[in-house]
Amino acid sequence: MNNSTSSRHKILSNLRDSPVSSEKYPQNITVMKRKCWTDAEKVLQLKSMMEEVHTEVRLCTESDWESTLRTVVKEKGIGQLLYGRKTVLAEQLLNMRQQTPDTMPELVEYEQPIEESKDLLFGIDAAITTTRGGIAETGSLILWTTPDEPRLMSLIPPIHIAVLHADTIYNTFWEVVNTEQWNSGMPTNALLISGPSKTADIEQTLVYGVHGCKELVVLLIQ
Repeated sequence: MNNSTSSRHKILSNLRDSPVSSEKYPQNITVMKRKCWTDAEKVLQLKSMMEEVHTEVRLCTESDWESTLRTVVKEKGIGQLLYGRKTVLAEQLLNMRQQTPDTMPELVEYEQPIEESKDLLFGIDAAITTTRGGIAETGSLILWTTPDEPRLMSLIPPIHIAVLHADTIYNTFWEVVNTEQWNSGMPTNALLISGPSKTADIEQTLVYGVHGCKELVVLLIQ
C-alpha cells in the first residue's frame, strides 16, 4: 500500500469511526432524492444536458453501434484510435478491425506506464473508453479509471469517444454513490465528465477545446 492510499484509508476510517452522533445531525436527503425519471426520460435528459456543453451524443443500439462508430471515425478523419486492453470493448474493436479493416482506424493499445506514454498520448488522433455509467440530472459520464484505461486517455487526446449503455444511467449523483456504495471502495480517480475541455481565462469568455480533449463523442447504446 503506497503512502497516498494509506493516508486515504486512514482518513476514511476516521470518518467512519467518528463519535459524532448521527442523531445530532440528522440527514435530510429529500432534496437529493427528488429526481426520478423513466429510462427513456433519463436518456433524453442526459443527452440534452451534454449537448448544451458541446458534447456529441450519438444514439444507437446494440445492433448498430459499431456502424455508428465507423461513421464517427470517417467524419472526424481518425487514423489512429487508442484503446484500453483487457476490456470487452477491446475485444469488440479488434473483431471490427479484423472483419472490416477498411472502415476502421489503426488500433493502438494502451500498454505502457504513463511516464513512457507521453509521446503516444499527445500524438494520437483519438481515444475510446468504456464508462461506468451516467448521471441524467447533470449530464455527466462516470469513468472508473484503471491501469488499462487511465484518466489521461480522456484528458489528452483531442477526441474522446465514450461508450455509454443506457441501462447504466442514474437519476442523480446521490443515487450513484448510494446504489454502488462508493463509500466501501472506489479508485484513486473517479471522473465525472460532461463535455470537452473549456476555459474562461481568455477575456472571461467561455471557450471550448482550448486545451486537452477538444471533442467528446458519446455512443449512447439503448
